[in-house]
Amino acid sequence: MATVNPIRTGTALAVTVGIGYAACTLVFWLWPDTAAYFMNALFHGLDFRKLQSGSTPFNFSSFLYVLVALVAWAFVLGVIYGWVLGRFGNGR
Repeated sequence: MATVNPIRTGTALAVTVGIGYAACTLVFWLWPDTAAYFMNALFHGLDFRKLQSGSTPFNFSSFLYVLVALVAWAFVLGVIYGWVLGRFGNGR
């Protein structure tokens, strides 16, 4: 088994989460009603449309704030996961 590099694992997870969050935000920005109906179905009928307010619910500064927080958190979790995998994942 190849050696696991925790920094590379953390970076890969952080980039993946960043792309996923950006894609999800784009879908909610382009099709807010459809996205809200999907979320309602996904969470067993909770009404997410009540969270939508105003004519433009998208705010770039809040998007960027959450993106940075999620990417940083994913990086930390990825590094921890990579370290644990390197310690226990190779069957020794």
